[in-house]
Amino acid sequence: MKTTPIFVTATLVSLFMAGGMSTTTPNYDKRYGEAVRTAVAQQTINPDASKNTDPVTGLDGKAAEQTINNYDKSFSKPEKNTTLSISVGD
Repeated sequence: MKTTPIFVTATLVSLFMAGGMSTTTPNYDKRYGEAVRTAVAQQTINPDASKNTDPVTGLDGKAAEQTINNYDKSFSKPEKNTTLSISVGD
Protein backbone atom coordinates (compact mmCIF):
# COMPACT_ATOMS: atom_id res chain seq x y z
CA MET A 1 0.00 0.00 0.00
CA LYS A 2 1.35 3.36 -0.97
CA THR A 3 -0.89 5.39 1.36
CA THR A 4 0.78 4.16 4.54
CA PRO A 5 4.23 5.64 3.83
CA ILE A 6 2.66 8.92 2.71
CA PHE A 7 0.54 9.03 5.88
CA VAL A 8 3.53 8.23 8.10
CA THR A 9 5.69 10.83 6.33
CA ALA A 10 3.01 13.50 6.64
CA THR A 11 2.54 12.70 10.32
CA LEU A 12 6.27 12.85 11.05
CA VAL A 13 6.70 16.12 9.16
CA SER A 14 3.82 17.73 11.04
CA LEU A 15 5.22 16.52 14.39
CA PHE A 16 8.68 17.89 13.60
CA MET A 17 7.23 21.23 12.56
CA ALA A 18 5.09 21.47 15.67
CA GLY A 19 8.00 20.57 17.91
CA GLY A 20 10.20 23.27 16.44
CA MET A 21 7.74 26.05 17.10
CA SER A 22 8.20 28.04 20.27
CA THR A 23 5.31 29.53 22.13
CA THR A 24 4.84 33.30 22.32
CA THR A 25 2.22 33.20 25.07
CA PRO A 26 4.53 34.37 27.91
CA ASN A 27 5.47 37.44 25.86
CA TYR A 28 1.82 38.29 25.30
CA ASP A 29 0.76 37.52 28.87
CA LYS A 30 3.23 39.87 30.54
CA ARG A 31 1.97 42.80 28.41
CA TYR A 32 -1.75 41.90 28.47
CA GLY A 33 -3.91 45.03 28.84
CA GLU A 34 -1.03 47.44 28.42
CA ALA A 35 -2.64 49.18 25.43
CA VAL A 36 -5.88 49.80 27.32
CA ARG A 37 -4.10 51.12 30.39
CA THR A 38 -2.01 53.44 28.22
CA ALA A 39 -5.08 54.74 26.36
CA VAL A 40 -6.95 55.43 29.62
CA ALA A 41 -3.95 57.25 31.07
CA GLN A 42 -3.59 59.37 27.93
CA GLN A 43 -7.29 60.33 27.97
CA THR A 44 -7.33 61.39 31.62
CA ILE A 45 -6.86 65.14 31.83
CA ASN A 46 -6.82 65.49 35.59
CA PRO A 47 -6.36 62.31 37.63
CA ASP A 48 -7.15 64.22 40.87
CA ALA A 49 -10.47 65.62 39.61
CA SER A 50 -12.51 63.61 42.13
CA LYS A 51 -10.78 65.45 44.98
CA ASN A 52 -12.13 68.84 43.79
CA THR A 53 -15.21 69.75 45.86
CA ASP A 54 -15.85 73.20 44.33
CA PRO A 55 -19.38 73.48 42.89
CA VAL A 56 -19.75 73.57 39.15
CA THR A 57 -20.60 77.04 37.80
CA GLY A 58 -22.38 77.84 34.57
CA LEU A 59 -26.10 77.50 33.88
CA ASP A 60 -28.63 77.87 36.65
CA GLY A 61 -31.12 75.07 37.27
CA LYS A 62 -34.01 76.45 35.18
CA ALA A 63 -31.83 77.20 32.16
CA ALA A 64 -30.19 73.78 32.33
CA GLU A 65 -33.59 72.06 32.59
CA GLN A 66 -34.94 73.99 29.60
CA THR A 67 -31.85 73.09 27.59
CA ILE A 68 -32.31 69.39 28.35
CA ASN A 69 -36.03 69.55 27.52
CA ASN A 70 -35.32 71.26 24.19
CA TYR A 71 -32.69 68.63 23.43
CA ASP A 72 -35.15 65.81 24.17
CA LYS A 73 -37.88 67.44 22.06
CA SER A 74 -35.54 67.72 19.09
CA PHE A 75 -35.61 63.93 18.77
CA SER A 76 -39.37 63.51 19.14
CA LYS A 77 -40.35 65.54 16.05
CA PRO A 78 -41.19 63.31 13.10
CA GLU A 79 -39.09 63.78 10.04
CA LYS A 80 -40.72 65.32 7.00
CA ASN A 81 -41.64 62.70 4.45
CA THR A 82 -40.37 63.82 1.09
CA THR A 83 -41.65 62.02 -1.96
CA LEU A 84 -39.68 61.79 -5.12
CA SER A 85 -41.56 61.12 -8.36
CA ILE A 86 -39.79 60.41 -11.60
CA SER A 87 -41.73 60.49 -14.84
CA VAL A 88 -40.49 58.50 -17.78
CA GLY A 89 -42.01 59.13 -21.18
CA ASP A 90 -45.31 60.94 -21.69
